[in-house]
Amino acid sequence: MGVGDWVVVVVLVAATIFGAHRALTDGRFRGTHRVRDAAGAEPAPPTTTPSTTAAPPTTAAPSTGAAMPTPAAPEGPTPAHDVPDRLTAADLGAELGERATLLQFSSAFCAPCRATRRVLADVAAVVPGVTHVEVDAESHLALVRRVGVQRTPTTLILAADGGEVSRASGALRKPQVLHALSSAVQP
Repeated sequence: MGVGDWVVVVVLVAATIFGAHRALTDGRFRGTHRVRDAAGAEPAPPTTTPSTTAAPPTTAAPSTGAAMPTPAAPEGPTPAHDVPDRLTAADLGAELGERATLLQFSSAFCAPCRATRRVLADVAAVVPGVTHVEVDAESHLALVRRVGVQRTPTTLILAADGGEVSRASGALRKPQVLHALSSAVQP
């Protein structure tokens, strides 16, 4: 095999691995992420006794005189003892649902966003007390950074008090949303 053949094989293997990863992670609800406050700072950790929790490590910013960028939102689920702050109607520009809110971050040219919008609107119409709120990610960058949205569509399930219960990125199916919503909506 020549060099060109090896390049084709490597590209095909890489594309297959990437496609398999996306197929496994798209549209899957995961645990919650920590929601930043309006200034972009992480919420204060819960108060605990020193004997049960070690102090978090601290790092000093280098003193170069240049402004440091705000760190990205933490990856993966937030531990159960970290209580994120709550999103409010003022944050979203719409009222929260009586029992839960399906918060969708979309962008103008996102085809999966349109499909997700239809699914979430159907679920909100079927489940009493659940509201679907769609936010244009491009127009609300501060909120996008605050909740750690990295791509569209991203859907957050918020409890009645505005706390994040779960999130998913990518196109969703109705059964997945109903199953994830069952943990947020109390009968």
